[in-house]
Amino acid sequence: RLNQFTGQTFSLPTEAQWEFAARGGNLSKGYKYAGGVVLSDVAWWDANSNYQTYKVAQKIPNELGIYDMSGNVLEWCSDWYGNYSLLYQTNPVGPSSGAYRVIRGGSWNSKPLSCRVSNRWNDSNTPHSDLGLRLVLILNVYN
Repeated sequence: RLNQFTGQTFSLPTEAQWEFAARGGNLSKGYKYAGGVVLSDVAWWDANSNYQTYKVAQKIPNELGIYDMSGNVLEWCSDWYGNYSLLYQTNPVGPSSGAYRVIRGGSWNSKPLSCRVSNRWNDSNTPHSDLGLRLVLILNVYN
């Protein structure tokens, strides 16, 4: 509906796109969390959230200026959950089908380990009050 309404193309990020953005893209400084090494500086998580969602951009952004990728709400990715390939890949795509979608990031209900940029799990088809989404805008650079 958003695509029809705007005439643009939005989608959920792939898992690889999500991780690249969370790590700070080509500007990455290798932080454990999106934007830093001190979780409370960059994220709402179980120790500072009062178990609620917060308005975006109240914490420090990552190197790309993106907020709340290590906390606040978990984020759906478009990829189906599966094991990583052991081969090096550039912009990998997950399995073509599956039972569960990949979830990335941490939330207001997460422990520090779950807020790491590298953490991943599946949605298990269970409703989560701390699950959200982040859309990417697909630009057509050829027009």
